[in-house]
Amino acid sequence: MAEAKSKLKIINPDAAGIDIGSTVHYVCVPEGRDKQHIQKFGCFTVDLHNLAKWLKKCQVRTVAMESTGVYWIPLFQILESYKFEVKLVNARHVKNVPGRKSDVQDCQWLQQLHSYGLLQGSFRPENLFKISER
Repeated sequence: MAEAKSKLKIINPDAAGIDIGSTVHYVCVPEGRDKQHIQKFGCFTVDLHNLAKWLKKCQVRTVAMESTGVYWIPLFQILESYKFEVKLVNARHVKNVPGRKSDVQDCQWLQQLHSYGLLQGSFRPENLFKISER
């Protein structure tokens, strides 16, 4: 009896995954886009802009990142300003997979799931952080 194998189809070939941390963000792009398809970036504004520029250089169009505390907010805003499609993913929905033990593995896992179209972004109202004028 032949065993049937099903392969997942890549829906987002230009997808990246980002594991958000308080001091460092780990980013994974598809293999072949850069000599090192996994990089880490600091959390200062200049680092976030360098991260976005690297994603552009790697021809990424869509990004999935885990929502950890409030650390995602500045990066989310900067990525949107660079015209990326950004999905904020609930960490509870992604963390329940056994065997993943490092930030590097987390960003790889996010990139892989996002490339297959298996991640859903959390609801985020428009202009959430816009200061209202009175």
